[in-house]
Amino acid sequence: MIIGVPKEVKDHESRVGITPAGAKALVEAGHKVLIEQNAGALSSFPDDEYQAVGAEIVGAAANVWGNADMVVKVKEPVEQEYWHFREGLTLFTYLHLAPLKDLTEKLLSKKVLGIAYETVKDRANTLPLLTPMSEVAGRLSVQVGATYLQKEHGGRGLLLGGVPGTLPGNVTIIGGGIVGTNAAKMALGLGASVTIVDLSLNRLREIDDIFNGRMKTLASNSYNIEKAAAEADLLIGGVLIPGAAAPKIVTAAMVSKMKKGAVIVDVAIDQGGCIETARPTTHSDPSYTVDGVVHYCVTNMPAAVPNTSTLALTNATFPYVLKLANQGAIAALNSDAGFAEGVNTYNGKLTYKAVADAQGVEYTPVASLLG
Repeated sequence: MIIGVPKEVKDHESRVGITPAGAKALVEAGHKVLIEQNAGALSSFPDDEYQAVGAEIVGAAANVWGNADMVVKVKEPVEQEYWHFREGLTLFTYLHLAPLKDLTEKLLSKKVLGIAYETVKDRANTLPLLTPMSEVAGRLSVQVGATYLQKEHGGRGLLLGGVPGTLPGNVTIIGGGIVGTNAAKMALGLGASVTIVDLSLNRLREIDDIFNGRMKTLASNSYNIEKAAAEADLLIGGVLIPGAAAPKIVTAAMVSKMKKGAVIVDVAIDQGGCIETARPTTHSDPSYTVDGVVHYCVTNMPAAVPNTSTLALTNATFPYVLKLANQGAIAALNSDAGFAEGVNTYNGKLTYKAVADAQGVEYTPVASLLG
């Protein structure tokens, strides 16, 4: 198989889909690997490291897309990449299609086999390819939030951990999943006062055990969320429904009652955001203010730390890449029902129900198509 790795073109996206180690394994397995020039440079993987293991460096993105049987990326394609789509192409990347109707329509019209990292499941019914970036984003959310609480960024001028004789900052985390627990680790490490909100009482019990009662836990309801948001200096949104648009847990009315200079970091923004006042931003223009509250809603947060993020992501994705290359896409998907759940588009059909529901279009079960 010919595997293509284009350079990411989304704003300030500096990760890369395959590392030199992955390229080496693919070449040793008898495949051809095309790497766009400087695709890995911002992740500290220069071209010569790919060449040293037998990958071919290609000067233009069109030559990568046009010659590859499978393209491996990090982020969903942006508009300038749509023209590369063609029938017979396998695209393996984060897609986050629920809020992206134009991208969905282009993948369907060109009959691209679109496999989304974020909906692949493993035998434990977890999301193994979403987990590493959720870990990075969760930890980064506190780092970013602490920075934006500084006065020069529009924040309250608050040190999250405080110092002796002053109170620490209040961090409220909506969602007790991977994002939430990793955010909690960082916030507690900085010395903040942390509250985590989740719908599942069992999950809150687990969190209480994990952190030995060092943080406050709250059952999710509108009253508790409104009160916790009003007390927060930093509010982190980490609610995920796999593949679907995120529910708006924190309303605009709740945001209007927050402290002036408080900071919101909506990690769920890739799926539309779980905070009503959130809208997607970029690393070039990362923040804006609503009702005196600073919002940071960058859709590719882990790109801020691309070396760590690329290594963490490809540790998880590469076994699937190798399986697709060695067995062929259809055989690989037929051999693993959890992997097949990653298929969002195939042969002009939308095959992931949560995306179909979010967009109000027809859904076709992938099992009926792979056969």
